[in-house]
Amino acid sequence: MRKLLCAVLCLSFLCVFGNVLAWGEETLRVGIILPLTGAKANFGEIEKLSFDMALKEINDAGGINGKKLEFLFEDDTGRPEVARSAAEKLINKDKVLMLGGGYGSSETFAIAGVAQQNRIPFLVNTGSDDKITEQGWDYVFRLNPPVSEYPKALESFLVEVVKPKTAAILYENTNFGSSGARKFKEICQRLGIQVVVEEGYEHGGVDFKPILIKVKDKNPDLIYMISYVMDAALLMRQSMELRVKPKLFVGGGAGFTLPEFPKNAGKAAEKVFSATLWYQTLKYPGALDYYNKFVATYKKDTEYHGAEAYASAYVIADALERAKSTSRDDIRKAMAETDMMTVFGPVKFIAYDKKTNQNRLPTYLVQWIDGRLELVWPKELATKPYVYPIDWESVWR
Repeated sequence: MRKLLCAVLCLSFLCVFGNVLAWGEETLRVGIILPLTGAKANFGEIEKLSFDMALKEINDAGGINGKKLEFLFEDDTGRPEVARSAAEKLINKDKVLMLGGGYGSSETFAIAGVAQQNRIPFLVNTGSDDKITEQGWDYVFRLNPPVSEYPKALESFLVEVVKPKTAAILYENTNFGSSGARKFKEICQRLGIQVVVEEGYEHGGVDFKPILIKVKDKNPDLIYMISYVMDAALLMRQSMELRVKPKLFVGGGAGFTLPEFPKNAGKAAEKVFSATLWYQTLKYPGALDYYNKFVATYKKDTEYHGAEAYASAYVIADALERAKSTSRDDIRKAMAETDMMTVFGPVKFIAYDKKTNQNRLPTYLVQWIDGRLELVWPKELATKPYVYPIDWESVWR
């Protein structure tokens, strides 16, 4: 009888305290959804490497309150339906505490819908269609600026330096492309710039010459392009072939800042401007250290997409560390109270215009000069003076 009583007491002890013991050994799992294969894989790779680098640093420094942080990566292949399935798997099967990642805007919007429906926090680090944070979703947070704010630095450059009269807008027919084109057209209208061509195209095309011939006939002062990396390179190569010569070519971020852009475009990339969200020489603590460590570790350059992912990892770790428990509501509350500095800049989620849980940051203008991406605007932050006016025949010779 005494042995039976001891056995019952031991069993009761395990039932009561077993969860506590298991909790002490538990790994904190977060799901990260990125395009690791497919046309957007270049972006997914630079972001995954940055997440991996940050994760190692976080765990080497003791993890989250002594617990190991783990990122479970899922490949959305650049398709919204795959992104939605990946989010559902991470939530329902892998039992992650929250979600991160989100590159393409269409895929990010799909993930955000699943996150909100399941009331699980989701930190977006790249997907930039404005509508992602315009739904009133309280479990969706965005670290990066929305696409409507990408051209803020470009706008002042146009006003103070270029003073264009006409513009052409070329964009990929995606949520990101169409939203960005619409917002840039509004800027043109505000500045009195006549949009003479506004043309969308399907991703992955092999011949942009019909569109570019139309642009050449209108001879705009400015060509603004919103494209991923392969389309960006092809647009510039074919512009060079057709001798389309505006006063300046400007990319809307995305494919125009990746190291693969000049590799694929060759000399057609030279002197092209692009909006950007970050540069390694900005006076954010750790920005240049992140850049140098990435280059030393992976033997390749990084840029704003990688900085977004790296910063996002630290925001996730900070929220988990401050959360009162691992419940979704407590993590959401901790995320909402975020107020920290990262290599990407300050992070604080606010509401403005139609947006909620949106971080607000300045944007910048870069230019490819002698094969390197240089920060050229605002002038006081420039790593090199901008090159303008541009003699395209000399550049392309």
